[in-house]
Amino acid sequence: MKMDTELFSTITKHLMLDEKPSDYLNQIFDSEEFKQQPYSMLRRLKETKQSKLHHPEGNVWNHTILVLDEAAKVRNESSNPKAFLWAALLHDIGKPDTTRIKGEKVTAYNHDNIGADLSKKFLQAVTDDQDLIMEVYHLVKYHMHMLYILKKLPFGDNDGLISSVDIHDIALLGFCDRLGRTGVNRDEVREDYKKFLTILEDSKKETLSIH
Repeated sequence: MKMDTELFSTITKHLMLDEKPSDYLNQIFDSEEFKQQPYSMLRRLKETKQSKLHHPEGNVWNHTILVLDEAAKVRNESSNPKAFLWAALLHDIGKPDTTRIKGEKVTAYNHDNIGADLSKKFLQAVTDDQDLIMEVYHLVKYHMHMLYILKKLPFGDNDGLISSVDIHDIALLGFCDRLGRTGVNRDEVREDYKKFLTILEDSKKETLSIH
């Protein structure tokens, strides 16, 4: 099957240039092209609920476009803006398959690992750029690590993160992810971002000194 790269190229252009890439994505959301694979994977985000406590902005699509617009503000601080913005768009693509609802409780355990595999599948359908695919894959895989490491949760993989991604990029993605919700305290998130980055920098120095 011939790879259709036109929409991918157009979306990439908006990710790289627009002040608010969400405007374009919301504009094409109901288009026929966006209903086709792999873009239909993103459409599922709108049907996927989130915890009202942690995500007052509502469904996963609402969260994703807020994260995307935050990422657009800092894209030039990342080492690879194209990969960084695609990771922001795809970071929660694993939630539709992992979300479970029990009464008021909504969870999406392991959506980072499932999402990494789905982000790879998504990008393989629209580009041959293997470096981009793998960079996005790892950013999606480790995007929850700000929470895991700061809260000392057992899901963290410091060594895997340090060997797979640019630590500044993953901290920046975590920062945008936390900001991508309504009613958030930006100063608190910035402090957590600084703490997380410091931990990663110290871990990286320790790893390099051992080797």
